[in-house]
Amino acid sequence: MEMKRRKTHPHVLAQHGQVGLCFYHSEDSTLHYMIDTPDNHELHLLARVIQEVSPNLIITSAKQERCMTLFLQQLGSNPDYKPEVVTYPYADFGLEVSKQRLFAAYLPFLPPSISERDKMSYLSSCISFESPLMLRTVGALLKCLDRRRVGVELEDSSVRVPILQFNAYTLKGVVCIDRDTYSVLQIFKSEIHPSVYKLHSGEKEGLSLYGILNRCRCKFGSRLLRQWFLRPTQDTAVLHRRQEVIRFFTSPQNSDVQSTLQSSLRNIRNIPSLLHRMSLSHTKVTDWQGLYKTVYSAVCIRDTVRHLPQSIELFHEISEGFSDDLHHISSVISRVVDFETSVAENRFTIKPNVDPAIDEKKRRMMGLSDFLTDVARRELEHLDACIPSCCVIYIPLIGFLLSVPRLPSMVEREDFEIEGLEFMFLSEDRLHYRSQRTKELDNLLGDLHCDIRDMETAVMTQLQNTILERSSSLYRVLDLAAELDCLMAMSSASQEYGYASPKFTSHRMITVKQGRHPLLELCSPVFVANSFQSSESQGRVKIITGPNSSGKSIYLKQVGLIVFMALIGSDVPAKEAEIGLVDGIFTRMQSRESVSVGLSTFMIDLNQMAQAINSSTGNSLVLIDEFGKGTNTVDGLSLLASSISHWLRKAPMDVPHVLLATNFHSLLQLGLLPSSVLLSLLTLETAVDGDELVFLYQLKEGICHSSYAANIATLAGLPVTLVQRGVEVSELYRTGRPIKLIDKASSDEQANRCRSVVEKFLNLDLEDKDLDLQSFMKEEFLPFAGELLDHS
Repeated sequence: MEMKRRKTHPHVLAQHGQVGLCFYHSEDSTLHYMIDTPDNHELHLLARVIQEVSPNLIITSAKQERCMTLFLQQLGSNPDYKPEVVTYPYADFGLEVSKQRLFAAYLPFLPPSISERDKMSYLSSCISFESPLMLRTVGALLKCLDRRRVGVELEDSSVRVPILQFNAYTLKGVVCIDRDTYSVLQIFKSEIHPSVYKLHSGEKEGLSLYGILNRCRCKFGSRLLRQWFLRPTQDTAVLHRRQEVIRFFTSPQNSDVQSTLQSSLRNIRNIPSLLHRMSLSHTKVTDWQGLYKTVYSAVCIRDTVRHLPQSIELFHEISEGFSDDLHHISSVISRVVDFETSVAENRFTIKPNVDPAIDEKKRRMMGLSDFLTDVARRELEHLDACIPSCCVIYIPLIGFLLSVPRLPSMVEREDFEIEGLEFMFLSEDRLHYRSQRTKELDNLLGDLHCDIRDMETAVMTQLQNTILERSSSLYRVLDLAAELDCLMAMSSASQEYGYASPKFTSHRMITVKQGRHPLLELCSPVFVANSFQSSESQGRVKIITGPNSSGKSIYLKQVGLIVFMALIGSDVPAKEAEIGLVDGIFTRMQSRESVSVGLSTFMIDLNQMAQAINSSTGNSLVLIDEFGKGTNTVDGLSLLASSISHWLRKAPMDVPHVLLATNFHSLLQLGLLPSSVLLSLLTLETAVDGDELVFLYQLKEGICHSSYAANIATLAGLPVTLVQRGVEVSELYRTGRPIKLIDKASSDEQANRCRSVVEKFLNLDLEDKDLDLQSFMKEEFLPFAGELLDHS
């Protein structure tokens, strides 16, 4: 199967429970491959790959297994993402023909004279020949690239699609996190750019975890950090490798070293794109400048890192991996390229003493000015006296010409004819001719400009080949520099925000002491820290009750973010943390817009809950917030109780870390859950000061017996009479008494009416003989009294 978007071209095959894939980045001419890897019948691994790559075109074999057919049908039914699906003949995925295509691929970094045996040895060191599915996808991919001429569409037909590098791609050990979890935890958050001048460039990162940790100095560092966020890992070797670098740079005495390295990282340019242009001979002057700055900065980074502790794995790899090829590349560029002249003339120009033949031609060009002035003086002596002046000029590809001013008498073309001269063209009131002397100059000096350019282009081609042969060293620089950039960025955030380095354990437990929400603490002047403890056999399912706005959702997200940060190797916002290797983070916290997905809000909630129940394991973290509120109260409560009971009845080793927040107090008051040591009940402290509810945001064991809805409604600004009526109806409902509708005047209006009737009665003159007291009682008092009786 091939998946294609604007700059990424992957192929995937799934057979007999295995998945093999490869994809091609046209931006940097890199072929990425993933060895044959087990996948389940639902192809979850393939779904994760598609989530990361986001192709808009999927090309699959006409012969495929049923699981692939069903997978593609489900993919096509997703309203948010519908890639185009196209089928290719099964023969395009043949194993032997795929090996032949790989062997015949265009690899510019290999010398043209390499033997077949050496090329096969090299390819076998770059790519695994023991993964048949992957090899078949590579063969189909290479045929697709040649057929579509990906990346070289505008080039001559003789120009082939280059492959500059092979990279291994893997999802093994990657923590499973879906799109909804990334969204609800605010790990990424895209916003429209506020500048009207940048609206066309897309979106910018808003307040998100990625936004506060991304302090990278080069684009490749930012890109690698995003990949780490998309692939949190369980590999403790990778996590410890990252932690030891962060720990080094968070030490205050190493701040100067960090500043020095970060200033050098700013000069690391887009090496893959630059090498791609080199392979097509499209190198610009700015490319040579960028490459020289990159190599020079890489040497500076290496020299600095060599003075740091070599026991740290990354420092040792930089010291060894930034090879002497960098010195060779920088010295060759410095010796050959004349940057000052190249910028002035906007073309590749070499320095003196590089090529004697070019130097000789340039000397002749430099002496031409005085020589041509002398030739022009001699030509003027043979011209008509009415011509006041002339000059000899050189035009590339045309040669030497005699240029004279246009006289007023020269109107028609016939007037341009001058004896002994061959008219060429008119330009800006100057006539250009070819004379016998200019012809002699052409024969004597030749087309110097073109000769010099051609010879310098040949030198540039040789220089490009020299650099391409050492491209592996440059890619190594890019990989290690990007990793160093990411880790220094995370260490800067750790220092500024007061994070701590988490510990990892093989036990199924999570312990966080005085944890904080990494985003909310930046927006709030005071943040109350809370701890979290989930052991292997106790308290794995935690139910949090409490009033709205008491901090339940924030606490859930806080735990999720701390675990996520630990699994990318970052320090975490806590005093201490010990994290078991979580294999997935599942959430039921936020309902996506129902119109955009074509499903009801409650159906989306059910899908998210089903994913958490069906896909979570004993090593997963599940965060659930207010599940069941999207339907009838009794039905929602029943579904919530049955879901929790499902986990509580499982063996402890199969129960994930579950953190659930709910306002269904009946869940606990009615005893709907089985008794279990796995269950832990928590609440967030509040205090009532008179009629005012005060949130303390402190987590404690226990149950919240009241939702404090009236207090929160008052805080939200609802009218007091409305809140009072709500309390009244709630009490009547709770005690089972009948609730009478209010369809008469409100209590405030009744009080005003009563006041008015009393004032009128007090103002009556009872001694007045004409007073009709009976009429007053009938018109004023009795109707009002009837309303009062109806209300009571």
